[in-house]
Amino acid sequence: MWPDRRFQDFFGIELPIIQAPMAGSVGSEMVIAVSEAGGLGSLPCAMLNPEQMRNELGVIRQRTSRPINLNFFCHRPPKADPVREAAWKQRLEGYYVELGLDPQVLVPAAARAPFDDTMCDLVEEFRPEVVSFHFGLPEPTLVKRVKATGAKVVSSATTVDEARWLESQGCDAIIAQGYEAGGHRGIFLTSDISTQAGTMALVPQIVDAVSVPVIAAGGIADARGIVAALALGASAVQIGTAYLFSPEAKVSSIHRNALKRAKDNDTVLTNVFTGRPARGIVNRVVHEVGPMSDLAPVFPLASGALAPIRSKAEAGGSGDFSPLWAGQAAALGREAPAGELTQQLGLDVLAILSRLNPAGGASSA
Repeated sequence: MWPDRRFQDFFGIELPIIQAPMAGSVGSEMVIAVSEAGGLGSLPCAMLNPEQMRNELGVIRQRTSRPINLNFFCHRPPKADPVREAAWKQRLEGYYVELGLDPQVLVPAAARAPFDDTMCDLVEEFRPEVVSFHFGLPEPTLVKRVKATGAKVVSSATTVDEARWLESQGCDAIIAQGYEAGGHRGIFLTSDISTQAGTMALVPQIVDAVSVPVIAAGGIADARGIVAALALGASAVQIGTAYLFSPEAKVSSIHRNALKRAKDNDTVLTNVFTGRPARGIVNRVVHEVGPMSDLAPVFPLASGALAPIRSKAEAGGSGDFSPLWAGQAAALGREAPAGELTQQLGLDVLAILSRLNPAGGASSA
């Protein structure tokens, strides 16, 4: 029995658990497993081209009729800055030489694309129950088209001001992303990460500031974290790093091993991989070049010059130049299939709530 079913009833799911849409690490297999287990599976689309999106959505719709979430980035396409990009390439030149690479080799283009008309066409075709965004919202005409499909619109806020803005623009729910969260910050009204609040401080303030359901994200990896978030007023939680331990996660053995070894103080916010602050496990390039570098080109251009170095190092079994995304609670992760993890989290939460309220005050309404 859940003390607040507003989120489940509104989004048509059984458990107030969203699997975070981690671009590059999640595909249709995890989405299906989480949705079938009663949570909300999320397909990250920022690194997929239209054909890949169509293929993944085709598989998902064949294997589950449960609600799903499609997630998109909505950053502004960057303007080329040859001077800054050349300076960034020069900063990395020593690694090229060390690994036997030609420093003059052409670097690949960044693979992260913002939400556009083509992606919106696919939303209109497949009609997901939820569409979420990172880095604010796309232009109003696109948001209007998404909402016209009947999809619930969700986006991330890292401050109360961002949450209020998202609500004013028609968001149906807001993800309160705390400082502890792995991956990219959802910041869009500020670029100052030094003042970002942690989840425990941020969630109740956003709950008090908006009328729509609030989803807590950041540092939540087990039932204790979920119960704490619900006690703070969140209607649901979004969990990312814990799902990277599942066999469905599309992470390398290098990344998976780093997650298994991670401690509470092993992660940091860094811009060296993409040009935008994101939390990951400290490795050689973060330590030597960052964690925050003024030379890194704007998002997502910084990834291009790193790509050849990363590929060569990974081929030799090294994660020195790989983005090892993880939140601060990585050490709480355990290996389990995504569906099993989702169901067990739900059972564990209800068990804790029952112990805290043995009189049975919790209700399903």
